[in-house]
Formats: sequence, structure tokens, C-alpha cells
Amino acid sequence: MAAPLYPRLLAPPSQSFFLLGLRGSGKSTWARQAFPDSCRFDLLNEALYQDYLRDPSLFGRELTLLPDASTVIVDEVQRLPTLLNEVHRFIEERQFRFVLLGSSARKLKQVGTNLLAGRALQRLLLPLLPGELGADFDLARVLRAGSLAIIWQSPEPAESLRAYVQLFLKEEIQAEALVRNLPGFARFLPIAALFHGQILNTAGLARDAGVARTTVTGYLEILEDTYLAWRLPAYEARLRVKERRHPKLYWTDPGVLRAVRQEYHPPTTLERGPLLEGWIGMLLRAYGDPVWGVGRRYETLSYWAPSAGGTEVDFLAERDKEFVAIEVKAKTHLETRDFVGLKAIADLPGLRRRAAVFLGDRPFRTADGIDALPVAHFLDELSGGRL
Repeated sequence: MAAPLYPRLLAPPSQSFFLLGLRGSGKSTWARQAFPDSCRFDLLNEALYQDYLRDPSLFGRELTLLPDASTVIVDEVQRLPTLLNEVHRFIEERQFRFVLLGSSARKLKQVGTNLLAGRALQRLLLPLLPGELGADFDLARVLRAGSLAIIWQSPEPAESLRAYVQLFLKEEIQAEALVRNLPGFARFLPIAALFHGQILNTAGLARDAGVARTTVTGYLEILEDTYLAWRLPAYEARLRVKERRHPKLYWTDPGVLRAVRQEYHPPTTLERGPLLEGWIGMLLRAYGDPVWGVGRRYETLSYWAPSAGGTEVDFLAERDKEFVAIEVKAKTHLETRDFVGLKAIADLPGLRRRAAVFLGDRPFRTADGIDALPVAHFLDELSGGRL
């Protein structure tokens, strides 16, 4: 039986755009569905790649055979950023619409995206979202194996995740020469996975991985450029420089995170908290950042920590100078102590709402106005723009 094709929430822009995202997130499938009459160039085709590597102008000569205003898909564009010269020319001279797919922004940022400034937008295709999975959505399954399209549709998700990590190291890191020291990067990955949901300690990461601190800084940039992870800044209103907090690190997909740590069993109680928190954070970005694809609910997203080692709130979402504070608890029943951070943030200027997302079945509101939202209610409010 063929794996189901889930409708994605991403709406294609009307002009040329980059569609980036984790390898295996379904970019090629989405592009074929969204642009069935397009002309496609797949740079994973080694013969085609070698031809263009020897003579990038061949790409332009082939494009001249297409009619004006054609739609052209270029898959794995990060493999040959020099092709963006021809992309630029055909956008300007022939009004072509390009859909540029890639799993890494690193080489594009280093070599070519400046050529298309203002001419190509950027979008990100995320792992499958609850609104895309519909009736197939299963939170326990998402927290255990993630929701990357290639993994979700695999009959053996654990084996596929093992292969995925090796494929990432071989094709994304080694083949693209993103690092000089592949063994050092391979040591770094599982250590960085331990920092999921934690404030980044670059010096500690460097020490544990056995590499220089400056090297770790570059490795973290690679995690972000390949969409494996992202950094969440601290909310820093009126803080002096010496008081500024370090960002937190979150991995984009729970399954990939656990595979890097070689964990394939059902998550333990201790694991569920950070996994749920990171997944909620990914959803907030998905519905808050236009580049991440499905909406613009919020202008900024941060975490709130007024003092080092003190009370925190997991997420603080801002729009029009108003804030929504969100705490995530992987518990079926909430206690008074679970609301400490949300109570502490009550006097923040512009605070519109406080909410605790948890694993219970029924929503309720505390005496001091904090909403307790089961995951299903949170998803309904987020997707409906009511949060």
C-alpha cells in the first residue's frame, strides 16, 4: 500500500522563492504537487550535476529552450550555488519563476543568495504538522520518532532514523565539505543533542566534544543552516550587556534528536518534558515566522528569565507590543508549583495572556487568570489564531 500524501499548509509565493528545510521533509514531493507543469532540474542526478559543474552556462542554454514566464524547479540547489547567476538572469530577462529547493542554506549564504536579493523569497518546509497529519496525528508517536515525512511514512521508523543520521553526516556534512574535521563534528552531535531545551554553554560543549570553542560556534551554525536545530533568544528588555542571557538550543524534530542520541525506545518521563517543550516551540515558530511557512501570529519569540538560575517561562510570543506567555508541562495533572513562572511574569508590561500547555484532557483557568490548555486545545487555538 502506498504511503499517504499529506496536504501541506505551505502556500507557494507568487514570485521565485527558495524552499529550504531538513532533508527528508518532503520538499520535492510538495514542489511536484504544487507545480505539476514545471520543468525540473534535479542536482542529485550525478550526471546532470557533473555536467553543470564543468560548465554552469549549460544550465542557461537549456533554460533558453523554455517559453517566457516558465516555472522551473531546481532541486538540491545548494550543491551548485553558481547556477544562481543564471537564475538571476532569467528572472530579470524572461520573467521565469524559480522554485529553488535545498536542505542547507550554508553554501547559499556564503556564495549566492545575495545575487537574488529582493527577487526570491525564502520559505521553510517543516516536519509534518498536526494540521497536516489530520486524523493520523499521534502525539506519542511524534515525541518518539518525530514527524519528518520520510520517517513518518516509513514502515520501520527506528531503522530509518538510524540511516537518516548517517545520511546526514555523509551527504550533508562530508559531501558538501561543511566541516574539515568530520570525527569532531560526529562527536559534537550527540553532545549538542543533550543541550536540547537548555541554555547554551559553548565552553562546556567544546570541552565535552574535544574541539575548540570557536569550532563549536561554527558547528552550531551548521546545525541551524541545515535546519537540524534553532536557537531561542532570551527576552532582554532594558538589560545591560553584562546581564544578557545566552540563547536556548532546540532541535527541530524529536525523532532526529533522539536518533542522534541513539534513543529509539518510548520516551521516559524525564525525556517527555524537553521533547514536548521543543515540539511546542517548533509549532510556535511555524505559526509565528513567515519564513517558517504557515502564518504570522507573532513577531518575536523568546524565553523569559529575569535572573540567572531563577524563575523562567518557556516561551514569550510578542505581537503589536503585546505578549503571550506559555509554559509547557508534560504532565496530565498540574499543581500549584507548575504555575510559578507564569505567576512571576504577571507584571510584564503588555502581557495579554498566560497559558500552560499540558497533557491533560480538560482545560481550566486558575483563580489568577492562567489558562491551562491540553495539547489538543492549544493546537486548535494556535492554528485558529486565537492564542
